[in-house]
Amino acid sequence: MSGLFPMTPLELRPNRHVIPAGTELWRVHSTKYVPNEFNPKLADPFEFKDGSRFDGTLLDPYHCLYLADTATTALAESVLRSRPFEPSAGMRLIPYAAVWRRSLSVLRTRCELNLVSLIESPDLAAVCQDSTLLEDERNYVQARRWASEIRAQVPDVMGLIWQSRHNRPQRALVLFHDRFGPGDGEPLEVLPERGIADLDSDAGIEKANQILKPLRSEISRPRRE
Repeated sequence: MSGLFPMTPLELRPNRHVIPAGTELWRVHSTKYVPNEFNPKLADPFEFKDGSRFDGTLLDPYHCLYLADTATTALAESVLRSRPFEPSAGMRLIPYAAVWRRSLSVLRTRCELNLVSLIESPDLAAVCQDSTLLEDERNYVQARRWASEIRAQVPDVMGLIWQSRHNRPQRALVLFHDRFGPGDGEPLEVLPERGIADLDSDAGIEKANQILKPLRSEISRPRRE
């Protein structure tokens, strides 16, 4: 921690959500990363367009790892942000660039994950927030600051969990790398050959589109010269 948090006089009283050891979770990630590797990239603490909602920043430099409870949720959280339904197609068309050099992986928890719940309105109220924390695409600066407030006031929390915006009522979560001690080993075990190693391949796009079909969404195939 940077020592700059907490910055609010409000006392947070977060509700806990525990994910048991042995739980399978899904992740969409850059293919250059090992599936259970935390993303070391830090977001600009003052720029909402940079990074994801609960990323670490230079003011609170934790590495993060985003996960979801199902393959559909993981894909939806990754590729459906701000995607409108196209009148001509009657569905959401996802550009090929959204899956280029990306993978869908399955992981299994090796330990209990002790998380702060942001799933229901009372959970958000417990940390002095409302749905704006999760819904507003322009609210990333505030969301990151409040993640740091939670981390400062609840030093044993390993991450956050909330209801997916793009696949309700399923869940998405983020883990903080610095809340796992060196003696804990890797908190997540990779389950090989269960996901889609190359989402940008023809076979990968076909499998992903089958997963996204109930959400009326489809990844476009690259143009062939």
